[in-house]
Amino acid sequence: MIPTDVRQLADQRARARAEKDYAASDALRVQLAALGWGAKDTADGQVLSPLPPYPVLPSLKDLPDNSGQPDARRCTVALLVEGWPDDLRTCVEGLLAHAPDDVVVVLLENGDTDAGAVVHELAGHPRVEELHIERAAGWADARNALVRADTAAVHVLMDLSTVLEGDGIGPLLAALDTAAVAAAGWRGVHVEDGWTSFADSPPGEVEALLSYLIAVRRSAAVQVPLPPKARFYRNADMEWSFLLREAKVGRLVAVDLPVRQDRHRGYHDSDPEFRDRESKRTYDRFLQRFRGREDLRLR
Repeated sequence: MIPTDVRQLADQRARARAEKDYAASDALRVQLAALGWGAKDTADGQVLSPLPPYPVLPSLKDLPDNSGQPDARRCTVALLVEGWPDDLRTCVEGLLAHAPDDVVVVLLENGDTDAGAVVHELAGHPRVEELHIERAAGWADARNALVRADTAAVHVLMDLSTVLEGDGIGPLLAALDTAAVAAAGWRGVHVEDGWTSFADSPPGEVEALLSYLIAVRRSAAVQVPLPPKARFYRNADMEWSFLLREAKVGRLVAVDLPVRQDRHRGYHDSDPEFRDRESKRTYDRFLQRFRGREDLRLR
């Protein structure tokens, strides 16, 4: 049931929008929010719904930019949440059980998903922080915004399909104790067959890391952000890795970790046509920039 005072304000707002008085419309939206209600404009008109019990920012632009700030903590693990609340819970529980005690977990709900309540619940833990944005952003844009908002020396990109079965963060941090290393991850790959494909690499220095689980120096990630046009994770990881290598910010190393991978939603639950199209676009862009750059290969 919508309270009478809320309905009256909503009717006033609808009239203001019809009269193109957007300043009044925005002011009435603020009044509605103060009463705990959100107003969304759709093709069928204004829709009212109760606001969640946590702040929701309009977009990525409203996240803080701390990229110029000094390191304030050791490590942040950043999880991009686009649904799949059960996967989220399993991933975070593994982190809290096994990651070092000084590791902070940041959850970004990317748009209005079915996982917002679980994000908020998990943020009741002292080592978990929550962020929510109303307007969903692309994978690379959201990841870059998380890096800019971070204040840790090491920023960890982790997919919800990655589940720690032991300490999978401590060894990555240990690998980054070597100044020559810019990023360390769970799975590494190398290009082969004339740059037309890539294959898994053993632990050690690698040509590229996959973002199932990557720890990167925040300074390097700020200097060399994820390519904004990258929309599909695996080929985008290749492109970013070679951008890091080209910038000479440090070596990339793969580390054997006590980690398992559950169902990867980004692959298995994407529209196949979209997945294939965006994967091809990203890899074509990677080839155009890096094919033949043998100076970036490992000998």
